[in-house]
Amino acid sequence: MTTQNRTAPNRQNAPERPLTPKGRATRQRIVAAAAQLMYERGLTEATLEDVRAAAGVSGSQIYHYFADKQALLLAVIEFQTAAVLELQEPHFARLDTMAGLRGWRDSLVNYQRRLQCRGGCPIGTLGSEVAESNPEARLAVASGFLRWESAIREGLTAMHARGELDADPDDLALATLAALQGGLLLTQIQREVRPLEVALDAMLDHIARVRTDAPAKP
Repeated sequence: MTTQNRTAPNRQNAPERPLTPKGRATRQRIVAAAAQLMYERGLTEATLEDVRAAAGVSGSQIYHYFADKQALLLAVIEFQTAAVLELQEPHFARLDTMAGLRGWRDSLVNYQRRLQCRGGCPIGTLGSEVAESNPEARLAVASGFLRWESAIREGLTAMHARGELDADPDDLALATLAALQGGLLLTQIQREVRPLEVALDAMLDHIARVRTDAPAKP
C-alpha cells in the first residue's frame, strides 16, 4: 500500500508534545523534500510517496508530523516564505536609501542570472497553483506576500519619516512587490533577466522621482 492511499491516524484528541531535536530535524527534512518536489513538479505531481522517498522516511513518519497533504502544503508555504525572505534579509535593512534599493534590485537580478531564469518565485509559483482551488493555502501564500511587502515598506516608511519621500510608503511597497512578481514571471517565461530589470528599474525610478528636497540619508 502506498503512502498516498493510507489514512492518517486520528490524533485530534491527542495532546501535542514538543518535538525533540531529532524530531525537528526529521520534520524539517520532510518539509524541505516536499518543497523541492512541489517547486520542481507542481503540487499534483508531487505525491506523498515521492516525498517519503526523497526525505528517506517511512509513511508513518510523515503522518506523525502531518495529518495529510494539506498540512504538509501549509508547512511548505511557510518554509518557502522563510527561505525567500532570508535570502534578501541582508538587503532589507538598507531599503531606506536609493543606494540600498538599487543594491537589492541588483541582488535579485543577479540571483536570477545564476538560476538561468528558471524556477520563478517559489511563493508565487505556489500561489498560482492554489489561488482558485485551496482557500486555506491561498491565505497562507497571501500572508507570505504580506511579510515580504512589510519588509519592503519598512525602508520606505523610514524615508518618509525623514521627510525624504513625498508618497504613501504603503502604496509604494505594494507597487514594488507587484513589479517584482511580474518581472519574475516574465523572466521565467522568457528565460532572460530583462523583464525583471525593466520592472524594478521603472519602480525605483518612480521612487526617485517622488523623493523630496529634504537632506537624504547617505
